[in-house]
Amino acid sequence: MTISYSRWPDDFAARYREKGYWLDLPLTDILTRHANSAATALIEGDRKYSYQQLERASTRLAAALQRRGLKCGDTALVQLGNVAEFYIVLFALLKLGVAPVNALFSHQRQELDAYASQIEPALLIADRQHALFATDDYLQPLRQRYPSLREVVLRNAREDDTSLAALIDEAQGEFVAAPSAADEVAFFQLSGGSTGTPKLIPRTHNDYYYSIRRSVEVCCFNEKTRYLCALPAAHNYPLSSPGAFGVFYGGGLVVLAGDPSANLCFPLIEKHQITATALVPPAVSLWLQAIQEWGSNRALGSLQLLQVGGARLSEALAARIPAEIGCRLQQVFGMAEGLVNYTQLTDDEWHIFSTQGTPMSPDDEVWVADEQGNPLPQGETGRLMTRGPYTFRGYYRSPEHNAQAFDANGFYCSGDLVSITPDGYICVQGREKDQINRGGEKIAAEEIENLLLRHEAILHVALVSMEDSLLGEKSCAFIVGKRPVRAVEIRRYLRELGVADYKLPDRIETVDELPLTPVGKVDKKRLRQQLAASQTN
Repeated sequence: MTISYSRWPDDFAARYREKGYWLDLPLTDILTRHANSAATALIEGDRKYSYQQLERASTRLAAALQRRGLKCGDTALVQLGNVAEFYIVLFALLKLGVAPVNALFSHQRQELDAYASQIEPALLIADRQHALFATDDYLQPLRQRYPSLREVVLRNAREDDTSLAALIDEAQGEFVAAPSAADEVAFFQLSGGSTGTPKLIPRTHNDYYYSIRRSVEVCCFNEKTRYLCALPAAHNYPLSSPGAFGVFYGGGLVVLAGDPSANLCFPLIEKHQITATALVPPAVSLWLQAIQEWGSNRALGSLQLLQVGGARLSEALAARIPAEIGCRLQQVFGMAEGLVNYTQLTDDEWHIFSTQGTPMSPDDEVWVADEQGNPLPQGETGRLMTRGPYTFRGYYRSPEHNAQAFDANGFYCSGDLVSITPDGYICVQGREKDQINRGGEKIAAEEIENLLLRHEAILHVALVSMEDSLLGEKSCAFIVGKRPVRAVEIRRYLRELGVADYKLPDRIETVDELPLTPVGKVDKKRLRQQLAASQTN
């Protein structure tokens, strides 16, 4: 059984194979190529795994799940934090040909329900330490709603649970890996899109493995790389750009941190002699602040490379990284849908501080379009359009949205507003999508607006971004109500609906009416201008 998805046209697939981008190998090759290595692959707290141990643990888990009926073509909903089991589970499912959605640990009922409704999972793997699974109040209706859900496996399990730890330790018995074909769906990535329902991005073995290998080449990761994963492990950025998968491919070491705070990360960097890590701009600001407060960057002496992505990095902040942190900066502008841009390690300061990098593949096709989809002259700002050997061809089960997101030639419109320099570097100017980038976490305005409109006291609502010196952007909800509605009531209401905390409006403004554009749409540009004016007064 295979999972349906939007495939690359045959002539493109043939060209990508001919050029060596697609190797027709499963993603499990990232680990199995080091299966007999005693080198340390992963450290989480006091736990260490060699490549051999990681390979064997994932195989034992795959075998245990196979004995319980999981098979190629099934889907899984997984929610684990920055723990070793995240990678053990992911490799185990890849060995079985089970395609997971890896929900972020910050996600709540709203997001998990959306993912489950799209993939109809046969398996759920979650953690009792997450508030959703601390009791069975969410699990029981989830089982009833999705008859497809045959197995529930829990980390930090109770006595009557199916324990993830027990399955990982279960005697292997006979097991033959049966990953899905290399041109089939390996797993689903999460979109940071602007529409109300979170969309899923089918990633194949071929396209994702090429993205990882090429990232490793550009970033020079190898067996000496010691990488700190401080961003959510399930994010595309710390997973594949080059991320943990890139480190595993190169034979290096991944050290897990629960969050990117300086108090947690600086001691880990010093203890494990970390050479590379990835952050979003708000975390960079906090690191720089910590260095100033502590009066030293001594703990960061081993750090050679800091990647920054997830949101636009200001030139002023970029220039402070080599000067104050004492390492090289690499800007990363990528998307879970595919395209990844890097500044090169040999670039001059202007390119590193002022651009968001250049497409990494020779076959990345990138151009800038106006609102009608026509090409714009070089240097002008417009919509980013792209296609290539690792950029997907359609969201999962979203034909209507795909008709809007792709042009007739298969170019994906990311919603980013960019300009391109004469030498092919991308400068991000803004965003066309109605989306708020809160410190690298994407908030779809329409999703929160639709939920707020279900509140009995709210008539109209508009969620817009407002500038923030630390996070880059925060959210403000402008509300027209039947009665006064306090901010605490709004946030409590959204929490009760199962909305992740980072999506809760940071500010609430009650207004008599919302401004409209000439065509009758809410004029969010004017609302943002009002916010900016109030912040400067």
